[in-house]
Amino acid sequence: MQQEGVRRGTYERTTGETAVRVTIALDGAGRHTVSTGVLFLDHMLHHIARHGLFDLDVAARGDVAMDKHHTVEDVAITLGRAFFAALDDGRGIVRAAHCDMPMDEALVSVAIDLSGRPYPVIDLGPHVTGTVGDMEADLARHFLESFAVEARCNLHVRVLRGVNAHHVVEATFKGLGRALDAASTIDARIAGQIPSTKGTLR
Repeated sequence: MQQEGVRRGTYERTTGETAVRVTIALDGAGRHTVSTGVLFLDHMLHHIARHGLFDLDVAARGDVAMDKHHTVEDVAITLGRAFFAALDDGRGIVRAAHCDMPMDEALVSVAIDLSGRPYPVIDLGPHVTGTVGDMEADLARHFLESFAVEARCNLHVRVLRGVNAHHVVEATFKGLGRALDAASTIDARIAGQIPSTKGTLR
């Protein structure tokens, strides 16, 4: 159980390929310290923290000299589990939210339901190919899918328009931060209640 009034989650994951530690505070100010060894992933995590107003600490070591896949995947897994822990039982949260986020020619729709039931539907369109910065562009899709599974949320991402892969991915992560913030916000009208007819989000 959470300390009363504090919504914070920490998770550590160590494998033969990576070592990752994430702490997230949901009711933060966007402060962040991020180091994963993948510079573009760091940049995207900055956006989640800044636009979601989460205080976020991410430290990861991985076999990035061989391939960045393991590090990106394990950061997503660890962040998802830390976020789910921070939600606790979800009492009083808005639960569902969406954000249409523009960036230059790109416009991305992100919709989320913190339902306790993981189901990612990620469509980044035909232009998110090759590399963005020092990361394979398709790893953005894999990150989002892995995060949704471990945060146990329903996540839909759809590119409404956009041709620049960097713009599409960045708009996606900004939108994710804003949608997560809106969905995890406490609604005073239902404070103390589980926002589900089932009576549970777990």
